[in-house]
Amino acid sequence: MAARVLLRRRAAAPFMAATLVGGALIPSVALAEAPEDLSKKPIYDDFETPLPTATGPTPSPFSDTIPQTSTPPPSSSPYPPASDSKPRAPTPTDRLAVQIGRARLFLYQHATRAEDAVNAGMDRAFDLEQSFTSTVASLAPPRESGEKLMPGLVYVLVAGMAGSIVGRNRNILLRASLPLALGVGAGWLAIPVTMGNVAGLLWKYEQRFPAVADAHLRTRDGIARTWEMARVHSHLSRQYVDDKVTGARDAVEGWVKKGK
Repeated sequence: MAARVLLRRRAAAPFMAATLVGGALIPSVALAEAPEDLSKKPIYDDFETPLPTATGPTPSPFSDTIPQTSTPPPSSSPYPPASDSKPRAPTPTDRLAVQIGRARLFLYQHATRAEDAVNAGMDRAFDLEQSFTSTVASLAPPRESGEKLMPGLVYVLVAGMAGSIVGRNRNILLRASLPLALGVGAGWLAIPVTMGNVAGLLWKYEQRFPAVADAHLRTRDGIARTWEMARVHSHLSRQYVDDKVTGARDAVEGWVKKGK
């Protein structure tokens, strides 16, 4: 029995040797890494890797041919496809960017307001300057009037100084009103056109205050009535004097005629 077993082993030894030699001479396909199992989940990824879908059978790692798989057509949308990942929390860089944006908007608003305030102030200053220059230009007499300001203003100044000298030893009312009255009177006599322009400008400013305008009107009417009454009384007085002088002369002439 043992002899039969030994004979079988000796008979099978040449075939086993041939098989080993054939395997060494004709190597089979060996892979450096094992084929990836797509059903397992990677331990270093936070999201699930979608399993590829293929229309054909799964290719064998030992085959040289790869079956053709159908790929989805590219999307025409300009936006990337929405992912199923969870929204991440804002980082410190994002919060810092938001704060910097708010600070820039705050500074921009205040800078814009300051610029608008400066522009409004400059506009008011330019308007005031233009109004002042136009007002001064409107007070000058026209060329066709033939009125000159220089000698007329000198006369007004001399009249005001004379009034202050005359009312120096008088009460405070005369010291305040006499130079003004003499200066205004000299102005109406020397530069009547300019004084008329000044009076019109003062009346425009007085119209902004109704109480002042009414007081001015009443004062002017009272002065006008007083002047008219003075003229009437002066005319009557002159006529009365003329009548008395004429009567006295006639009486003297009659006495002279009788004496002859």
